Amino acid sequence: MSHESLPQFLAKIDLFEGLSKDTLSDLIERGTTLKVPAGSHVVEQGAHDAGLQVVLEGSAAVEVNGVVREPLEVGGYFGEVSLIDGLPRSATVVAGPDGLTTFALSALAFEPVVKENPEVAQALLKALTARIRSLESQS
Repeated sequence: MSHESLPQFLAKIDLFEGLSKDTLSDLIERGTTLKVPAGSHVVEQGAHDAGLQVVLEGSAAVEVNGVVREPLEVGGYFGEVSLIDGLPRSATVVAGPDGLTTFALSALAFEPVVKENPEVAQALLKALTARIRSLESQS
């Protein structure tokens, strides 16, 4: 992400692509950038916190029910499911060997944006549907 701005970077992520510049700016204003040292737990499976994080720099290991999943790289994201349903986290995410920098958006910050901008909800539904189809094709 070092060569482009946060709005340009996020506009390329499937969750945010197609959103107006104003809506994207609103999301960015409501979020924050987090830096996590290598090996630190970012989220724990079963935790009751909710929020979306997009990987800006670094990588992260992902584990679900003790099973290692594909690592998250720049442009990947996690937390979108708990952001929507408010249920506990479905995975543990640990910062990779070079640490992790993310754009983070809490459920509290995200909810008014969705209510005021239906295109955000539509983009989120499209991204989730794509993930479900991808998982089904792996079965």
